[in-house]
Amino acid sequence: MFKKLLAAVALVAAFGQAFAAVDVNTANEDALRGIKGIGPARAKAILDERGAHGPFKDASDLGKRVKGLGGHTVERLQAEGLSVGPANGQAAVAAQGAKGAQSAPNAQGKTAAPQPATVAVKK
Repeated sequence: MFKKLLAAVALVAAFGQAFAAVDVNTANEDALRGIKGIGPARAKAILDERGAHGPFKDASDLGKRVKGLGGHTVERLQAEGLSVGPANGQAAVAAQGAKGAQSAPNAQGKTAAPQPATVAVKK
């Protein structure tokens, strides 16, 4: 009975990882290689570009900056579970904090939190 339960949990975990989106701005090499169509060379190219020039703004920015990734390839990778999270996310907020930049206050005098961008993935 315990073996069946363990097998069921492993199966659910495997399906959960298969359908989970991998954010290109936060993923490590192993997470990127988990996407069908991204091997070791492409994962290294993505990580090198992200490390050299910062997070990707959107899918077209990813396609322009990483050699070998065109528009159709990026669309296919998005269908496989790759997502391009907001470039203005935690990395950009930390960079703004380091520069001392502040957001303009809204009508109530409170500073608005940055809103994350969403990327629609068609399947």
